[in-house]
Amino acid sequence: MYAIETEGLTKIYANKKVVNEINLKVAQGSVFGFLGKNGAGKSTFINMLAGLIQPSSGSFKILGEQTHQRQKMGVLPDYSTFYDDLTAFQHLKYFSRLLNVKLPKSEILNLLQRVELEEAAHVKAKKFSFGMKKKLGIAQALINEPDILFLDEPTSGVDANAVLTIHRLIQDISKEGTTIFLTSHNLDEVEKMCDDIAIMNQGVITAKGSMQQLRAKYQNKLIVFIKHSRLNEKQMSSLRPQLEELANKVEWNQELTTVTVDGEWLIPEINRSFLHANVDVFRIEVDEPSLEEIFIKIGENQRSA
Repeated sequence: MYAIETEGLTKIYANKKVVNEINLKVAQGSVFGFLGKNGAGKSTFINMLAGLIQPSSGSFKILGEQTHQRQKMGVLPDYSTFYDDLTAFQHLKYFSRLLNVKLPKSEILNLLQRVELEEAAHVKAKKFSFGMKKKLGIAQALINEPDILFLDEPTSGVDANAVLTIHRLIQDISKEGTTIFLTSHNLDEVEKMCDDIAIMNQGVITAKGSMQQLRAKYQNKLIVFIKHSRLNEKQMSSLRPQLEELANKVEWNQELTTVTVDGEWLIPEINRSFLHANVDVFRIEVDEPSLEEIFIKIGENQRSA
């Protein structure tokens, strides 16, 4: 069963398709990254799934059901608003009542401890830093132990320590079986955290897959660095014809050789060439494109299309 499944999901505002016939499947228990520039349609798409706005056409299922599953969802918006004169503890107690979830004092304190706000449990929200408010927003989203958690920019504007805390929390929640639907402008964060990624542009999904699948699709060449023992003339004469036959480009150095090849299937053959020439190979590294490089390349392809 999929956590999220959409078919032709569309939203039209003023004759403009903000979300244009999206077909998307999100595996249950995965961390799913949802990317796109501002105005790409991401928020509108999420708001339809959360039941905040009605689709113009198309359909979707949440946890296999077509009815809204709000009791099974948790949502962290980009900017959470809190009541200045309520403490962290009072906020969670108040929102648990709104959600009709009975949380004893011990469970509220455990939830605050989980987001590292236990020492601020009885501090009023007006004294919270931006990062503390992010953590409180996550705690609020977890009140009902959701099966799907929507996180919109969970680490934007927070310091490095808070980022690490939030990343650990996301990983822990995912391991417990909760599906994480993550939007972020931090592409390094998405690359690090997500099992699958979708990129949205002008209302349509232009790319989808794991990092491995996206790299396979959008990288033309591989640059391979081979750190090896110092080459002598005999070894060079053995290696040169083999590598130049396998690679598009070879940059020679006595202890580091760089080759550009068409695909990773050639790497074992390159390694065997060094072994055949009696050269000790200490390390092989591959320069793979980052999600940021793939994102830029997709944008360039769209502009030139």
